[in-house]
Amino acid sequence: MNEGPQDTIAFDDFLKVDIRVGTVIAAEPFPEARKPAIKLTIDFGPDIGTRKSSAQITRHYTPEQLVGTQVVAVVNFPPRQIGPFMSQVLTLGVPDADGEVVLLRPTVPAPNGGRMY
Repeated sequence: MNEGPQDTIAFDDFLKVDIRVGTVIAAEPFPEARKPAIKLTIDFGPDIGTRKSSAQITRHYTPEQLVGTQVVAVVNFPPRQIGPFMSQVLTLGVPDADGEVVLLRPTVPAPNGGRMY
């Protein structure tokens, strides 16, 4: 899935996307999803609080492995209904060689709620 770069955007457009780091405080299987997924509860610190996300990350991660780890997510998209679950943030990842999701995560611990720049 090699796509070339997308159209150029203004830096101000990039700043509209609020991307933050948070710690997974709960994770559980999401068998009702059309594609295998995990339901995440993520702590983004006192200013944002906890938010929920559904992520199709079952190829590389189990719920038990995710609790206590940090992830990066877009926190200012509107919530999205996924089956019986309301996903409040978009957890970010990139495809591996087989197109399976690999999470974007800090390489060292960062304060919850820190904004990407």
